[in-house]
Amino acid sequence: MEWDIKSLLESQDISYTCAGTDRKVKGAAAISVAKDTDLSFCYHVGEKGFSLISQSNAGIILCNSSMEGVISPKVNSEGTKQLLVFTNNPRLAFVRALNMIYKKKQLVGISSRASISPTAKIGRNCYIGDFTVIGDNCEIGDDSIVYDRVSLVQNCTLGDACVIQQGVTLGADGFAFERDTSGNLERFPHIMGVKIGKNVEISANSSVARGSLSDTVIGDGSKLDALVHVAHNVKIGKYCELTAGTIIGGSTTLGDMVWTGLNSMIKDNIKIGNNVIVAASAGVIHDVVDGDIVAGVPAKSIRDKVTTNMRFLMAGQKQE
Repeated sequence: MEWDIKSLLESQDISYTCAGTDRKVKGAAAISVAKDTDLSFCYHVGEKGFSLISQSNAGIILCNSSMEGVISPKVNSEGTKQLLVFTNNPRLAFVRALNMIYKKKQLVGISSRASISPTAKIGRNCYIGDFTVIGDNCEIGDDSIVYDRVSLVQNCTLGDACVIQQGVTLGADGFAFERDTSGNLERFPHIMGVKIGKNVEISANSSVARGSLSDTVIGDGSKLDALVHVAHNVKIGKYCELTAGTIIGGSTTLGDMVWTGLNSMIKDNIKIGNNVIVAASAGVIHDVVDGDIVAGVPAKSIRDKVTTNMRFLMAGQKQE
């Protein structure tokens, strides 16, 4: 099957301009390995963007708008030019095009091997995978996917259109003990739950503890990578990205649009502002103000020491 990139972009209301020969694609690949029948993209600009685009054999390349007039389409052995498509955010355009090309079959249904509490509520058009356990007083919103071997222990609420990948545990007790006069540890009761907003994704083998005296909360649109741990009473804002290995200590608050790097640690009982970037392997032990970039152990602000390009590389976001 072949696809017309212009039609795909127009269906997603993405503005673009073109240089080269109109053509269709049969697949997609990374810019370094793409063939003449493939779609690819390059978000880099300047010399790096020029080098990557000029060396690529991709039939169609989505490029940053700033590269228009800087780079020209290559001509293949048959005399046909590449098609270079210039747009403000080539990575986003590529994502949307791929989602149109490689549409996933909608998963709907509850596995006969799943265990669902009689007090649980499952929304419409949901999928519950093999050996998944949905515990007492859990609620799952419409159009959500809960893959195999997931545990929602108790008192967990998922909003609409959530995706919970294999091996995730939601709603287990957090880590909290109190010593008596003899030094024995007595567990602090956890009587609250986990509240997860709409369109949240949690990747494989992550864990989110339920609250002790207040709910653990994850805001709408936030995405958690694999092996992330969110402790009890944590409040995570909207549209946050927590990459693999991130640990958030108990009763800490994250604002909206926070990005945490690989294996970063944020201690308990602190506040992270909106639009904060936490670098990979950072150890955050103090509050962080809105818009800051922190790195190191203990983490310190490096916002005034990084270039726009470094900020882009750290956060994986569109360069302004």
